[in-house]
Amino acid sequence: MNVLAFDIETIPDVDGGRKLYELEGLSDSEVAEVMFAKRREKTGSDFIATHLQKVVAISAVYRNIHKDQFSVWTLGTEDSAEKEIVQNFFDGVDKHTPTLVTWNGSGFDLPVLHYRGLINGVQAPRYWDLGEDDRDFKWNNYIGRFHMRHTDLMDVIAGYSNRAFAPLDEIAVLLGFPGKMGMSGSKVWEQYQAGQLKAIRDYCETDALNTYLVYLHWQYVRGNLTDPGLASEHEVVKSALKKGDPHLVEFLDVWEATGSDAP
Repeated sequence: MNVLAFDIETIPDVDGGRKLYELEGLSDSEVAEVMFAKRREKTGSDFIATHLQKVVAISAVYRNIHKDQFSVWTLGTEDSAEKEIVQNFFDGVDKHTPTLVTWNGSGFDLPVLHYRGLINGVQAPRYWDLGEDDRDFKWNNYIGRFHMRHTDLMDVIAGYSNRAFAPLDEIAVLLGFPGKMGMSGSKVWEQYQAGQLKAIRDYCETDALNTYLVYLHWQYVRGNLTDPGLASEHEVVKSALKKGDPHLVEFLDVWEATGSDAP
């Protein structure tokens, strides 16, 4: 198992909004309000279009069972530019060729990364390989919806039916995991404006953890993990969290308080 479960956090691309809507002279906050208003007018929702989402954090859980590796981290630093963050992500894919695991990655995370990679001039040859360089990628690549190099858990578990889609937070809680613990993506722009980038990065890591833990249970129901195997993988995660930063210890405390460790 060579898996990278990840999550991204985004804010409105106010520089892009200025260009598209001719809003020079307005503050970032004012530009964002115009962008929200235009989106509400068009769709009835504040949720900004995918190509106008700017990446401020990418967090990941990496597990390589063959090398006995497990880690949780956020790419770059609080001062990293968007291009650096996105390039680091695709560099990791090029280097390790992991199975990417997401919740709604096909509908949001990866399209956002595609657009931001395009806008920022990010190169990702391995990720975009459709079989031209590696014949194995012709039938199993990161782009194809029904391929497993990228496993969008929400899409797969719903049987590829958008009417059956479910929120990660609710599925995680139903399985006995912490879920969002009081934070949500809707608060990211507010926190970003307040300079709370660390809180955003911490939240992103817990979402990546929830995604990975749901993935383990999906592997169990597929028959790829036994009862002892699932328990062992849980222990790998818990051991790492015990040595982690306070938000990871808090995640572990909430998880253990549920008393739920098995399907």
